[in-house]
Amino acid sequence: MPFNLGMGEVLIILVIVLLLFGAKRIPEIAGSLGKGISQFKRNLTDVDRSLREGIDTEPRRDAERRPEPLASADQDLVRRPEDDRPEPKRLLS
Repeated sequence: MPFNLGMGEVLIILVIVLLLFGAKRIPEIAGSLGKGISQFKRNLTDVDRSLREGIDTEPRRDAERRPEPLASADQDLVRRPEDDRPEPKRLLS
């Protein structure tokens, strides 16, 4: 069942959202929603790329295939996944 929304319905929805959240909260909500969608797309692209390249995502248990530990100077250059994540914002107080 397709949803055909006209201009009147969209305006009513926008007014309801404005009344529920207020004018100050809407840009924060939209920004966090946009960041979440872009991060989701980025993760899908990474998974697709790794599947296409045939990279094994599970860690190998063979001692000969383990990478050598990094020196302490090199560890500062390594990007950790937790470094990319911003602090979560609370949408509702």
